Amino acid sequence: MKAWATAILLFLFALPIGLAADNLKAFPPPDAGMVRYVLQLPQQADESAFKVELIVGKTVETDAGNRYFFGGRIEEETIKGWGFTRYKVDQLGPMAGTLMAVDPNAPKVARFVTLGGAPYLIRYNSRLPVVVYVPEGVELRYRIWTAGSEVKAVEKG
Repeated sequence: MKAWATAILLFLFALPIGLAADNLKAFPPPDAGMVRYVLQLPQQADESAFKVELIVGKTVETDAGNRYFFGGRIEEETIKGWGFTRYKVDQLGPMAGTLMAVDPNAPKVARFVTLGGAPYLIRYNSRLPVVVYVPEGVELRYRIWTAGSEVKAVEKG
């Protein structure tokens, strides 16, 4: 009896790992010069109250006074035959920034410089991995956005 209970427990704990591995079969390996990032989100009680911000960038040495960003964009693709979404950044660059005068003798600082533009928010879904392909040397970071519980009414104008 004890052996059966142990076997059942092991099966139940291995099931989510096996399902995640099955979901990755839909996502092709990265092309040459690319890297694949896989983000598995934890389950939430009400996932409609959450969004995921994908942040693509690179750590570079810059001056401390200016603001910088990279050109490029995240593209969304549906994998044929599966219906899953994958995200891809074909290339990063060029880097641009503000042109404030800075002390030329000031030391450079390491800074994570991201893609320019508005935050890239996607739906929160813990059942499928978030898979992003980026060029080698480029990093993927993320942030979870949560809606507040308060809903306000709008008055007629």
